[in-house]
Amino acid sequence: MSQDSATATEAARKLTGRRRREVVAVLLFSGGPIFESSIPLSVFGIDRQDAGVPRYRLLVCGGEEGPLRTTGGLELSAPYGLEAISRAGTVVVPAWRSITSPPPAEALDALRRAHEEGARIVGLCTGAFVLAAAGLLDGRPATTHWMYAPTLAKRYPSVHVDPRELFVDDGDVLTSAGTAAGIDLCLHIVRTDHGTEAAGALARRLVVPPRRSGGQERYLDRSLPEEIGSDPLAEVVAWALEHLHEQFDVETLAARAYMSRRTFDRRFRSLTGSAPLQWLITQRVLQAQRLLETSDYSVDEVAGRCGFRSPVALRGHFRRQLGSSPAAYRAAYRARRPQGGVLESVTAAIDTSVPVQGTASSRRAAAATSAGPAPVTATTGPGGGAERLGALPEAYVPGRPALPGQRSAP
Repeated sequence: MSQDSATATEAARKLTGRRRREVVAVLLFSGGPIFESSIPLSVFGIDRQDAGVPRYRLLVCGGEEGPLRTTGGLELSAPYGLEAISRAGTVVVPAWRSITSPPPAEALDALRRAHEEGARIVGLCTGAFVLAAAGLLDGRPATTHWMYAPTLAKRYPSVHVDPRELFVDDGDVLTSAGTAAGIDLCLHIVRTDHGTEAAGALARRLVVPPRRSGGQERYLDRSLPEEIGSDPLAEVVAWALEHLHEQFDVETLAARAYMSRRTFDRRFRSLTGSAPLQWLITQRVLQAQRLLETSDYSVDEVAGRCGFRSPVALRGHFRRQLGSSPAAYRAAYRARRPQGGVLESVTAAIDTSVPVQGTASSRRAAAATSAGPAPVTATTGPGGGAERLGALPEAYVPGRPALPGQRSAP
């Protein structure tokens, strides 16, 4: 039995009372973003048994008195209230309207009760703040949108926030990063409940990869976390960002903050949600990305201008964070720019993996086009990172092992 199926069996065995494993309750609040709210509704609320996807029963529950208004001013009326959560084996909080305001006490009580009775609790994006407010993340690993991870770490210091992950599966409590990572986590739940084939069938219907590689590092930017501005460490962080071209380490930053290394590590993590060494490496890689995109410096020169002690160090960290070598990243970026060739890149990736149909001449033409190594293509994310479209067909290989974007319970 796989770890995923073992976890699902254990969760089902622990359910008490009226709760059923196949019942999924989605908890909506007024002011929530409509995209995140729609993800679990689409994954768990549509009957796709004709495509080989087992059916869930969806209960859409209002977390407070309605009507509920989404971003954009749309008005929703949830068919169920908090009392319906008592039947669910899985409860999903797709988002929370504001990371600075407390969720309703009644909703927090319902979540705690559901967890005590064996339900699996899921927080997508800022939904992690609701789970944290209910105390369900205390002492646990969790993630959220990278932009809000520092706030989550500072407000709930007992939560082990990891801003690098696309999602974190800690058994009966699961959290995801922002927006599209909610799809990743919902597919993971289907995979855990019903296996790889069911998740793959659903992914094909949604036109998304069953598993995405990588984490959130590629999307991080240089901006300071919103709550660090008035902290004494802000000056040290700003200095580090301005001197990335110099070779310095965390000991240097601790000295500038007049702190011991241990104290600095603890204070830095509480403010940013990340260990200082990992943060520094991420910023150096981001700077390398910018130079590869905007300059003609050699890879060796880029390494020196980003504070890496050697080109080998740059290549290692770059590949770990972005899944590509610096040279391949630059080539893909420049190849894409003249035509804005996102569509061509996706088409080329699909053409190399889908059997060619049509006339013999069209098949020969397609074969000639796809001859040789498949190109590595990239699109630029919000933080200047690369999403490897060239790896898209590989994601559909059955039985592929766990990827860096997925963290499951040990």
